[in-house]
Amino acid sequence: MIVGMLTRTIKLATLAGAAWYVAKKMRRRMHSTDLAGQVVLITGGSRGLGLALARELAARGARIAICARKAEHLENTQQEFAVYDYPMFTCQADVTVPDQVNEMMEKVVQHYGRLDMVINNAGTMLLGPEQVMNIADYKNIMEANCWSALYTTKAATPYFKAQGAGYIVNICSIGGKISVPHMLPYSVSKFAMVGLSQGLASELDRDNIVVTTVIPNLMRTGSPRNIDIKGNHRAEYAWFKLANAFPLLSQGAETAAKRIVDGIARRDREITLSLTAKLAIALQALAPELIGAGTRLASRVMPVSDDTTLKKGYESESVVTRSVTGGKKNADTLKFNQQ
Repeated sequence: MIVGMLTRTIKLATLAGAAWYVAKKMRRRMHSTDLAGQVVLITGGSRGLGLALARELAARGARIAICARKAEHLENTQQEFAVYDYPMFTCQADVTVPDQVNEMMEKVVQHYGRLDMVINNAGTMLLGPEQVMNIADYKNIMEANCWSALYTTKAATPYFKAQGAGYIVNICSIGGKISVPHMLPYSVSKFAMVGLSQGLASELDRDNIVVTTVIPNLMRTGSPRNIDIKGNHRAEYAWFKLANAFPLLSQGAETAAKRIVDGIARRDREITLSLTAKLAIALQALAPELIGAGTRLASRVMPVSDDTTLKKGYESESVVTRSVTGGKKNADTLKFNQQ
């Protein structure tokens, strides 16, 4: 009798799973997004993953707007897009300043006549042991990685509501699911961003505004040279740059951009980009003590220092990082405008 009940339960569970899968596939087909002609604003879109996303979306027919703090980065990207005759609007803006964000939104809408999607990609990273971090470090990273996304969301939402639809994509991080040693301010900001993104997905749904949370891991864009570092600068930069070059821990930006855009077209509410990240998140849910033991062990073998001086990655190069990963200006650095 027990065996019979168990068999029926398994059959029902299998049927329910199959029905859910079919319903999910049908929903994706019914509600897929045609990206051709869509006006997409990408913050931090002049380099790194933001640039890879701009290229991928433009290739699919989207009309692109990007913002960045440095004019030279915007000029480089605009020149590249002009070669392919892709529509491109650039705006120099600091997304941690609400007035500049509001002005940027107005300019994009004035230029294209509408706004369909915002991708909150801009952000920064700070590396080093917690003992050398101060409160200002946490505030600055929160401003760059989380508050900036809220500012752009608040600025874009009225336009979306007036149009009757909109799309917000938040580029978060595996560091927003699992706290990584020597990246605590960054992880705090990304945990907050994940919470913001998931909450917005619920609250803006009634206004026909889709919100997608993206969970990437390390990205091979040449970006380590531009990160901020405290502590033992060379040692911190060495472990991070080596991890960034390791295939199981990182991924190519073009592959990531394609997966993100595919997920956007399907209107996925959460996109975790790599199998490694999916397994880590699942393990964190099922066995948090195991993940905690691993991060505590990693923290014990990481560099120790009381140096509170702030340096860039390119100021922290060593024989190790130059010999193993090709020095300051490797192919990814040039390809993704990180020089």
